[in-house]
Amino acid sequence: ELTLAPTARPDTMIKLFSVKDKQEKEAKAKAAAGGNSGPKQSPGEIRLAKDISELTLAPTISITFPDGRDKLLNFVVTIRPDEGFYKGGKFIFNFAVPPLYPHDPPKVKCTQKLYHPNLDYDGNVCLNILREDWNPVLSISSCIYGLQFLFMDPNADDPLNKEAAKDLTDSPRQFELNVRRSMQGGYVAGQSFSNVMR
Repeated sequence: ELTLAPTARPDTMIKLFSVKDKQEKEAKAKAAAGGNSGPKQSPGEIRLAKDISELTLAPTISITFPDGRDKLLNFVVTIRPDEGFYKGGKFIFNFAVPPLYPHDPPKVKCTQKLYHPNLDYDGNVCLNILREDWNPVLSISSCIYGLQFLFMDPNADDPLNKEAAKDLTDSPRQFELNVRRSMQGGYVAGQSFSNVMR
């Protein structure tokens, strides 16, 4: 024996459609009046929120959101190396995440003037994953750890500051002295630097 469920009566179907039409019209009117619940998050903002929620930072790294925790596209990362040439310094980087993240890399800039082979005097950073080696599977975590690595092991082979790179390659002891002097706000080769000691 075959039993069929009762079908909806035509007058019930019409009422359902009219309720749905009414709800859609109300939603459109509310959006037109500016009464929507807030700006819709872009896919990049959703991905960034996921990246940040999954961050596991070393004790030498911190992240702050100057515009508030709900405005994730701009934030500040502070790195305090506990080893290497730059041990004892406090280095601050502004991150600006573009709307097309993760398809486009974040823009990262150091707020201080440093003596470093991979940073120019304007704070631009030479890190391959922030340029030609970026791809969407990388994350904010990759960028932060890349920056941390630059302080542990500066790369003289791909410099923005050629003089610092030459010192690192030709005279590591002189490079170390120059780093110490510059981190204390001193002069190196006629350039004054930011005091970055904690």
